[in-house]
Amino acid sequence: MSAKPPHILLAPMEGVVDPVIRELYSDLGGYDEMVTEFVRVTDKLNPDHIFQKYSPELLKGGKTKAGTPVALQLLGGQPQPLAENADAAIRLGAPAIDLNFGCPAKTVNRHDGGATLLKKPERLFDIISAVKRAADGRVPVCAKVRLGFEDKSLHKDIARAVNDAGAARLVIHARTKVEGYKPPAHWEYMAWMAEECSIPVYGNGDIWSVEDYQKCVEVSGLRNVALGRGAMARPNLALQIKALDAGKDLPHLGFEPLFKIWIRRFAADSFNHAGEKYALNRTKQWTKLLGRNYDQSVALFESIKRFRSYQDMSAVIHQDAPN
Repeated sequence: MSAKPPHILLAPMEGVVDPVIRELYSDLGGYDEMVTEFVRVTDKLNPDHIFQKYSPELLKGGKTKAGTPVALQLLGGQPQPLAENADAAIRLGAPAIDLNFGCPAKTVNRHDGGATLLKKPERLFDIISAVKRAADGRVPVCAKVRLGFEDKSLHKDIARAVNDAGAARLVIHARTKVEGYKPPAHWEYMAWMAEECSIPVYGNGDIWSVEDYQKCVEVSGLRNVALGRGAMARPNLALQIKALDAGKDLPHLGFEPLFKIWIRRFAADSFNHAGEKYALNRTKQWTKLLGRNYDQSVALFESIKRFRSYQDMSAVIHQDAPN
């Protein structure tokens, strides 16, 4: 048992970790902080309603209803516009600013955002420095990166740039942009990057289970983690990791309560948040992600995947759980 439990983030995932899933996972428990989907920053200041669209938690003191802080994520390539948008978000109540230097999407990279910035670590330094000046000590400024763009040759330079610019936290996804999400995650590089830092460093990538977490800690030395796809596939993974740290064993969340409480709630809350099409797409998406660990969710996804009516889907998810 450690003197201090690991600090666990619900990692940002574009098109997945939306306000609805954040509220749900906050109620499930285990997460110390969450991060929004990215707010795109060009050369203009985003209006308040854009920040509040991506982070309705701003209207509740920057936290979920259960009290989990939600950092606001910005994505862009120019220091001054990012600094101005960070200042606006902070004034609206963002408890932290998270800078996205890891998104591998081709469209994002083509428009000078996300992982393309890893090609020149000095750009990370300039952006973080500008945003940190704008924050002026009011909230932490954090960064998420990958090991590099095409290869890993700049991994230490990337870590040093983030650290020397004064970021409050560095989250490392243990792959390059080109590697995308293909296994394996290169956890050993996170250890080498952490050696360059005096700030907290968090591991991310291929942590699907408690056993994966243990291996990641063994290889990287990083106890603090950001959980993304692993969290979506195993909803109580953060709680299981914290139980492990406390010398306890927390069982896998059974499908019966997951189905009857959480999936039904997720579908209804998604409908209330953004309507029929949104609820259909997001519920199908989550049940498919859950299929990694639940055979019943595979069956559920197969039974709802062709529905175009929320009413039809709702009728199925309010029947008995699939066997």
